[in-house]
Amino acid sequence: MRFDEMTDEQVAYAAQKGDATAFATLVSRYESRLLRYAKRLLNSQEDAQDVVQESFIKVYRYLNEFDTSKRFSPWIYRIVHNESINYGKARKSWLSFVDWDELLPLGGGEIVDDMEAIRQKIDMEKMLDALDLKYREVLTLYYIEGMEYADIAEVLHIPIATVGVRLRRARQNIKKIYEAREGK
Repeated sequence: MRFDEMTDEQVAYAAQKGDATAFATLVSRYESRLLRYAKRLLNSQEDAQDVVQESFIKVYRYLNEFDTSKRFSPWIYRIVHNESINYGKARKSWLSFVDWDELLPLGGGEIVDDMEAIRQKIDMEKMLDALDLKYREVLTLYYIEGMEYADIAEVLHIPIATVGVRLRRARQNIKKIYEAREGK
């Protein structure tokens, strides 16, 4: 069976057995997703690249500790999460939630439309920055990375019910911030 036909867990098992091509397959599958996640946490492409590189070194070093009966995705995201938090503390980076250029690119429309898009970006960024990190994290993993509650719980080391509570509170907080800004 070829690696592109295998699950992440099967590929990880092959990598645990010393297959360098299997490890390269894992890097290929996850690099762009992990870069996107780290960039949202660190608000810097360069910092994200450093964190993901360090994370892959840790993945390689500790791959034999990965339990292949469990899902690989939460395990590797947890490594990147921890590395991002540690890197952010060391560099005193501000955590951010959105890659605005990716989510709301400015088109070739009228300058007024572009200015409105910029204003909306700034407003949303301010609202998200007002949230506690614990709420930004679950929003990132759920809405941007598309993870399920169980995977988010594993990445953040919190109960599944807490994921739902944090998502609900994050949405409520965003709504309150928005309504306060709009005078509603």
